[in-house]
Amino acid sequence: MHGQQDGPVRLTDGRVLFAGGAGPHLRTLDGAALFHPADTRWTVTAPLRRARRMHTLTPLADGRVLAVGGITGPQAYPPPALATAELYDPAEETWTLTGELHEARHGHTATLLPDGRVLVAGGQRPRDARAQRTLATAELYDPDTGSWTPTGEMGDARWHHQAVLLNDGRVLVAGGITDVGRSRSRTLGLCEVYDPTAGTWRPTGALRDARCAHQTLLLVDGTVLTVGGFGPSAAGDDGRYDPYGLAGVERYDPAAEEWSPQPPLPWGRGHHRAVLLGTGEVLVCGGADHACQDVGYAGALRYDPGLRSWSLAGPMDTGRWAFGAVLLADGRVLTAGGVARMGAAAPALGADVPAATAEVFTP
Repeated sequence: MHGQQDGPVRLTDGRVLFAGGAGPHLRTLDGAALFHPADTRWTVTAPLRRARRMHTLTPLADGRVLAVGGITGPQAYPPPALATAELYDPAEETWTLTGELHEARHGHTATLLPDGRVLVAGGQRPRDARAQRTLATAELYDPDTGSWTPTGEMGDARWHHQAVLLNDGRVLVAGGITDVGRSRSRTLGLCEVYDPTAGTWRPTGALRDARCAHQTLLLVDGTVLTVGGFGPSAAGDDGRYDPYGLAGVERYDPAAEEWSPQPPLPWGRGHHRAVLLGTGEVLVCGGADHACQDVGYAGALRYDPGLRSWSLAGPMDTGRWAFGAVLLADGRVLTAGGVARMGAAAPALGADVPAATAEVFTP
């Protein structure tokens, strides 16, 4: 796994599907595998029709899984974006191509709406041979027809953002990055909400801290929690270099449309994962800082939204960042893949060490 949205998805029968991602040297993968929680067994399933990373995997209402966009081929700048999409049938364990996006993209978000459609928003694609374009466009996928329809554009172009389906059926997007030139970007604190009925976006309360590589999730009471990430300095917004991830935590009230500060993490992190447990608590695990992405974090924490307090959870056996994490049907959490060591911690220059193991957390 390498992106925030290309992580594993739980199927209706409880199995977990992994598909695509990146290997050593950011080599794009087409492989797919199934995890069987009952006996912690892995089986190989049919590969994707197109190798892709920084794509999205979305479980549909009928049990199929939609894979959208992403990057394909070897590492390059600007990375080639895909417009293709494909569907996984868990019963047949096969992938079939479906309608193509109107605009190729990677680093976007995909959200299953209450009516069964999928909202894809933002992302990036090449602007020309020397730069990328950050997208404000959005599209809707109809599983009944297998086709895409453009919908209202976001007010702010963004990628590497987070999207959350609110209890009232609207979609909140928070933070992210917008590119402003070759290898130059700005981190966003701006947020907006999509109304599926009107097909339009409108601004909502901004994050107190602009952030990317963060995690955002819906809590049991309908509020939204955003955790960690990287701030403006890490994305090159000014002359200072801040090597540390954000420890800040914020909570969004959909009724008031405002973010309020929460007790911070004991230490900052980005490229981590946050999962809502069956208890209503939030498990935060893994991640890294810009200063030490050479080694992934093994530390894990639990947040109690009612008590507004953090506590330690059992550490992972393998420190990792940019990995996959998913809540299993029995309440446990599966983590797998990601990056374990790179840079100076790797055995040779450019020889990144993937976290090839999987672990299960029992609350």
